[in-house]
Amino acid sequence: MPRTSHPRFDLIISDNDGCLVAEDTSPMDLDSLAKLAAHNRAAQDRRDRPLLTICSGRPQPFAEAMCRLLANRTAPCIAENGVWMYTPADNAYEMDPAITPAHRAAVRDAAAWIEAEFGPRGVSQQPGKSASISLYHADTEYLKSIGPRIREEFVRRGWPLRVSMTWFYINCDLAHVSKGTGLDRLLARTGTPRERLMGIGDTPSDLPIRERVSFFACPANAHEEIKSVADYVSPFAEAKGVVDIVEHACR
Repeated sequence: MPRTSHPRFDLIISDNDGCLVAEDTSPMDLDSLAKLAAHNRAAQDRRDRPLLTICSGRPQPFAEAMCRLLANRTAPCIAENGVWMYTPADNAYEMDPAITPAHRAAVRDAAAWIEAEFGPRGVSQQPGKSASISLYHADTEYLKSIGPRIREEFVRRGWPLRVSMTWFYINCDLAHVSKGTGLDRLLARTGTPRERLMGIGDTPSDLPIRERVSFFACPANAHEEIKSVADYVSPFAEAKGVVDIVEHACR
């Protein structure tokens, strides 16, 4: 991507859930997202400010829809915690080449075991994932309680998956694939240097963003662990916080 005339940043990389949208079923803050879309249109037309793209654990179709909603027609985005890179400029979908058929078979086997073991207890699997698993239960405390059991079974069976908790989900991702590896692919594609990058996140799963940018910010609803490593903490939550962060960066 060509450099902008902005004195500090060329690209803003934001998490999705907990930043641009709520992780629960709350309606999207369309007013705030419209402001971010207007920012992106200006960024692409005038090249005078950093473009906002996303790095998300959500399935690729959700990430693609968010790119469209945010009027990002040029910068790649990362979906499914690094499994996919989607490039709106040419409508290209690229799975991480480090994911083999054997890895995908392990994910399928793990998903089948989880369905047999926990499906009858109300644990559901988020649709649309290609090489990872996201688990949901209406009782978040119950969901947290089964994490150790899942980890133990993965180790016992040799499934190369790590287990982590978000606000409302358990994510089971291939051990060698992450938001970090996805961002490495994205940055290799765009050629954007670290000193021209800004990041936004709200949970520990966004620490790989923090590690790859020169300036990191978070909305008011972020985990304390994330606030402790942020250069700026917005007084506003979620999408309103992202608007505030983008405005703060572009002053």
